[in-house]
Amino acid sequence: MLQYPLNLTFKIWTWSPNKVSVTDSQGKLLFMVRQKAFRLKEAITVYGDEQETTSLYHMKADRIIDFSARYNFTDNSGTVIGGVKRKGMQSLWSARYNIFEGGTDDNAILTIQEDNPWVKVGDTLLSELPLVGLFSGYFLNPTYSVKRPDGNVVMRLAKTPGFLSRHFTIKKVDQLSDREENQAILSLLMMILLERRRG
Repeated sequence: MLQYPLNLTFKIWTWSPNKVSVTDSQGKLLFMVRQKAFRLKEAITVYGDEQETTSLYHMKADRIIDFSARYNFTDNSGTVIGGVKRKGMQSLWSARYNIFEGGTDDNAILTIQEDNPWVKVGDTLLSELPLVGLFSGYFLNPTYSVKRPDGNVVMRLAKTPGFLSRHFTIKKVDQLSDREENQAILSLLMMILLERRRG
């Protein structure tokens, strides 16, 4: 059983700008996430150790550089265990992603939604101002909720106040099956990588 909250930290002093560590509330490393650079199709590997010797999951786009690409999650055997996809034009203003079971887009089992898009707008604008931008990360921190189709929130991701805005936390709000929990965490990791690139 995972010990919440989970802590996400972007490794900024590495050759790979999109390298994220995920630890539990006790500081135990759960995942090391690396996004491969210079790929036409997004390719992310989730490792179980800091040395990146044991891969657990792979997240790959189903098409070349596309706003509405679907990102499939597979385990080491190549079995698709879920996927996430940005919800088209609705995500231009407020980030919204659908989480799917298996390899089809038939029905979304969960949805990720940005709680207040104005926070992201303010953070983006203030970050461009000299001096002021250095401190925007202390008081402008977007949050994202994972919801069931009935609107019930089961998980929440939030940016942690900080100088370089590189820390995030994931809190479990309601019950999830182990499979749903994995799908939600992988989807949040993929989402935050995409949203950070958008600014």
